[in-house]
Amino acid sequence: MKTAIGYVRVSTQEQARGGVSLAVQEETIKAYCTLRGFELVSLVVDAGVSAGKRLDVRPGGAEVVSMARRGKVDAVVAYKLDRLFRNAADCLDQTAAWDKAGVALHLVDMGGQAIDTSTAIGRLFLTVMAGIAEMERALIIERTTAAMAHKRDKGERISGKAPFGWGFDGSNLVVNQEEQAILRDLHELRRGGMSFRLIAGELANRGVMTRTGRPYTSQGIGHLYRTANMAEN
Repeated sequence: MKTAIGYVRVSTQEQARGGVSLAVQEETIKAYCTLRGFELVSLVVDAGVSAGKRLDVRPGGAEVVSMARRGKVDAVVAYKLDRLFRNAADCLDQTAAWDKAGVALHLVDMGGQAIDTSTAIGRLFLTVMAGIAEMERALIIERTTAAMAHKRDKGERISGKAPFGWGFDGSNLVVNQEEQAILRDLHELRRGGMSFRLIAGELANRGVMTRTGRPYTSQGIGHLYRTANMAEN
């Protein structure tokens, strides 16, 4: 029987205390390993850890990297790409090292399908998905930065609540990785044909909450989607 190490992560201390999102990831990984016939030797948790940190400098992530590097497992299993890596370069560098060690990466839910890098097709899909995620992140940063610069040029004061997906560091606008991940999930689910009501339910099942700690409503999801689309156009 092949062996696997599972990895789950949430970004905020609130999610870590509530545990809903962690529980969803854990149960999904356990079910996937059972389906694939893997022995899950360890399930590593990084609670309240930002996606902005490299995997190998996170407390739990360092354990995963160490076990994979020493060939202690055959597979690393995670819920989604953004649970593990902060950008495409990190993803491709780390998975290349795992390939050399004979360790495959399994991502359970990438648009409703699993990715398995033990196959050539799986490695191709991972490369494409990592590149798309990086491009979307860069485009969002470009558009928002341009919008804020336009406001400053017009003499408008930039204050109050930061746009969804962003936060303030003093007077500077900075990326909120957790909210950007929600926006990416929203667009991915919408492209899959899901209604705003079903998307709200899916986010609730994943333990994803609003800034005020409440479940998303279909109206709230619709507002986020339309606002994001207006920023793109």
